[in-house]
Amino acid sequence: MESENIIWNSHYNHPTRWDQSFPPLSLTDMFIDSATAHPQAHLIDFMGRKYSYAECLDGVRRVACGLQAMGVQKGDRIGLYLPNVPHYVAAYYGALMAGTTVVNFSPLYTAAELSHQVEDSGTKILFTLSAKALLPTALKVLESSSLEKLVVGSIAGALPTTKSLFYRLFKKADSVERPNDPRVIAFSKLIANKGACAVAPIDPVNDIALLQYTGGTTGQPKGAMLTHQNLSANARQVEAVDPRRDQADRIIGVLPFFHVFANTCVLNRTVLNGGEIVMLPRFEAVQVLAAIGRTKATSLPGVPTMYQALLDHPAVGNIDYSSLRVCISGGAPLPLEVKQRFEAVTGAKVVEGYGLTESSGVVSTNPYEGLNKTGTIGQPLPGTLVKLVDKEDPTRPPPPGEPGEIVFSGPQVMKGYWQRPDADGDAFVGEFLRTGDVGEIDEDGYIRVVDRLKDMISVGGFKVFPSQIEAILYHHPAVKEALVIGIPDSYRGEMPKAFVTLQDGDDTRVAVDEESLKLWLNPQLGKHERVAAVEIRTALPKTLVGKLSRKELVVEERARAATKVSA
Repeated sequence: MESENIIWNSHYNHPTRWDQSFPPLSLTDMFIDSATAHPQAHLIDFMGRKYSYAECLDGVRRVACGLQAMGVQKGDRIGLYLPNVPHYVAAYYGALMAGTTVVNFSPLYTAAELSHQVEDSGTKILFTLSAKALLPTALKVLESSSLEKLVVGSIAGALPTTKSLFYRLFKKADSVERPNDPRVIAFSKLIANKGACAVAPIDPVNDIALLQYTGGTTGQPKGAMLTHQNLSANARQVEAVDPRRDQADRIIGVLPFFHVFANTCVLNRTVLNGGEIVMLPRFEAVQVLAAIGRTKATSLPGVPTMYQALLDHPAVGNIDYSSLRVCISGGAPLPLEVKQRFEAVTGAKVVEGYGLTESSGVVSTNPYEGLNKTGTIGQPLPGTLVKLVDKEDPTRPPPPGEPGEIVFSGPQVMKGYWQRPDADGDAFVGEFLRTGDVGEIDEDGYIRVVDRLKDMISVGGFKVFPSQIEAILYHHPAVKEALVIGIPDSYRGEMPKAFVTLQDGDDTRVAVDEESLKLWLNPQLGKHERVAAVEIRTALPKTLVGKLSRKELVVEERARAATKVSA
């Protein structure tokens, strides 16, 4: 890397060299090396039940052998439709050990969204749980897609004995019976082997470990191809900027593993370090607070809405936070007032970082210790080069003194989009990945995001794609035109809002109002996609060539939000 004149060489505030490289390393070897080095250390604390690295390695080997016995081949796609449960760790690393590619699916997906991504990725086998919120949807996809098999686990089997008994007695309503179908296999049956099969050979640089779906700016989500090296390098980069990486490491794992932020910052990075994940299946403020106190956690990665929810909980002042060293915020801009209040209550530093799916998770972060610049996304991770390009022409630099589009290169940059070479052409400028975000870089090498080119809406760290909501709105017989934008939300950062015009002279028009359209629309969307409001207008803004234009609506809503704040 040519670095003599790069600002981070002389102004780097992370506790490591910026100019460094990361040798090729597969996630399989990373896991085996860590489990071999720390066999008796705990990798997982799930609701009080602890699993050692040796136990987890045994489970991973059994999953790999079980998949190989089912006939999977190197490069096959294996889907994970799971919350944060021990099954995820075994299935994730087990699928990789078998030489396959993991595909993450959000438990928030509707059957249609899950089916589309199953088909697009060519997923053959899907891991899920016998939970009412998951299994019925997975069974629908099994019937309506090319998916071949389901592997179904049980939460009760992963809990401590007393909690497992409670769950079986009182939480039965949350589960559904696994059907008697040869295509539906119990997780316990899959791992009923000695784990003695051969580990598949991996080329870390070229073999795809993970297909992580992202939406880009338009159309259906695209699968970012993340290699073993992309993911292991990003884990090592994140580990390198932690000044206390040699101390006890106990991380709260409540960010969903199916999201790339948690996949790198919670799962892979903790395995690399031989640390412990205090695993929670979903975010509930009272459980997170109790877990911090019970386990003496050292770090808490999260999104801004999570920190706000913890501050809002009545028990927030009753917890011992003395063990908590750092909280990493990502996924959405961190409001200054949330950062300051959380730091005042807990005594832990909250540092803001930045990344995207195509970067395997992380591009930059403020230092854990030392100079933090509020409102910035910090300095790049080691080995990551960030620069600005012209907003209109990414092949040239921006005009002097003006912001530009943020682009970056590094070992964590994806291989490309799954079966979408057309999209690759728009995503890259040479070796640099375009972010769609507009920013500035100051004299110390700290990066500030000032705007964004993309239309994606960030709802509590989850990306929502306006075009998908608009497509559903167009199915309503009274809707003529539709536009969806993100509006400011004090809790989630942003929420989608829909603007529509109605068909002229349509008989259904009389019975349609804003509230009825909202009630019709939201049940068809994932929970994170649901609109805050629908506004009916006589006309929607258009460009000179007649294309519907969102930017005027964005300006209006920002002005409306500013007026509310000033009032």
